[in-house]
Order: sequence, then structure tokens, then C-alpha cells
Amino acid sequence: MDLLLLLKAVILGVVEGLTEFLPISSTGHLILVGDLLDFNDDRGKAFEVIIQFGAILAVCWEFRAKLFKVAFSVTSSANSRRFVLNLLIASVPAMGLAFIFGKHIKAVLFSPIPVASAFIVGALIIFWAERRQEKISFAKSHIQSVDDLSPLDALKVGLAQCAALIPGTSRSGATIIGGMLFGLPRAVATEFSFFLAIPVIGGATAYELLKLWKEPVAFSGDFALATVVGFVAAFISAFICVRWLIHYVAHHNFIPFAWYRIAFGLLVLITSYTGLIAWSH
Repeated sequence: MDLLLLLKAVILGVVEGLTEFLPISSTGHLILVGDLLDFNDDRGKAFEVIIQFGAILAVCWEFRAKLFKVAFSVTSSANSRRFVLNLLIASVPAMGLAFIFGKHIKAVLFSPIPVASAFIVGALIIFWAERRQEKISFAKSHIQSVDDLSPLDALKVGLAQCAALIPGTSRSGATIIGGMLFGLPRAVATEFSFFLAIPVIGGATAYELLKLWKEPVAFSGDFALATVVGFVAAFISAFICVRWLIHYVAHHNFIPFAWYRIAFGLLVLITSYTGLIAWSH
């Protein structure tokens, strides 16, 4: 049993779970941490794809009552049908662009320096969105929950999500902050981001697994065990993070995450420039 490999799996699983639904970019963190742990080869990339599904299962479990209600009433409830339609509409733009440009984006932007730059730019957008949010009153807004979203609202969020194709931007950050910029209350934008992760990341995971099936990566016994460990770590940490974030957004803004993004991005750029860490390029 390779204990070092298991330790790396736990670390990456926790990183995935804690960052998937926060506006700080799980992909960016996995690229950076994977680079530090020397876990960024083909097997490491396959591992990252699989543990993402652990984070998605955490959302499904947290919102299981809502999901079951929609599933069993979609043929009889207009609200359920609109909810499903909104998820489909919001999913299409990013999934379509990822299918067309995914390989080029991975070849050019999936490295620490572009990720660090995207961290900082994303932070500035969060500052702007939060300042704008303070000037908007939602007391009389007709949107009080995800069930109140229209197809047009969903499309706007879906277009905002396209920015997350740039690693370091954050899928959840793009959807939440994008939703806020389009006039959605912070709590509604956050909850819709949770639900939107299910088809988007679920679809991306299925697509990547299909590619792995056609071009299999060598999974040894130790690596298979590490993948299971990382999957469980991602599920547990994501479940804790989702529970925490639901309560957090009810009383706080995302400014602390913006400062974190700037600090982390600058740390990567400084260590690269000074040679303290030999980041890959």
C-alpha cells in the first residue's frame, strides 16, 4: 500500500470538496496543488475528474428532498418543469463551448501562472459585484427562490458560467456573481449554482470518463484505492462546505473570498517570479 499516494488523494479530495462550491475555483486549486504534489500526469487528471463526482453527490444528498420532489412531479407540476427547463437552459452555453474549445483551453491555460492571474481578476469582479449588490434592494423582488427564476434568468446565469471555462475563474463564482450582477439575490444565485453543478459537472465527468474508457489510464491497485479515498474525501468535505455556505450567504457577502483570491494569486506569482517554487508552465 502506497501511503504517500493515499495522503495525496486525501489532500486533493479535500481541496476539491472545499473549493467546488466556493467562488475560489476548484479547478484552479487542483491544478496548483496537483503541481505541488507532482500529481498532474494523466492519471492525476483522471483522478480529478472522478473525485469531482463525489462533490456532486454531496449536493444531491443535501438537496435530495427538492430533487425527489421535482423528479416525481415533473409531469404534473409546472414549477417542476420550469425548474428542469431552467437547468437545461443554463447548462447549454458552457457545455457547448467546452465541447468546442475544451482541448485548446486545457493546452493553453491549465498551468499555474494563468490560474493565478485569473484568481486576481476574478477577485476584482467580486468586489464590483458586491458593491453593486449593496445598491440594490430585493425587498420587493419577485425572485425569492430558485422556483421564481424565469428561463431568461437561467440563460443569463448560463452565459455567465461560460467564464468558468478559464481555470481559476470558478464555476460557482461565475454563476453566483453573474447571477448577482443580473439582479438575483445572493442566496438565490448561490442555491441555483448548487443545482446547476449537477448537470454541468455531471455531464463533464461523464464525458471525461468516456474518453478514459476509450483511452484507458493505467489504474493499479494502489491507484484505484487512492481514487476511492479521494472520492470519499471530496464527498465529505463538499457536504460540509455546502451546509456551511448555505448559512454563510444568509448573513455575509463574498468579499473575504475576493481577498483570499488576491492573496493566493499573488503568492503563486511571487513564488514563480522569485524561483521559490518551480511551477510548471
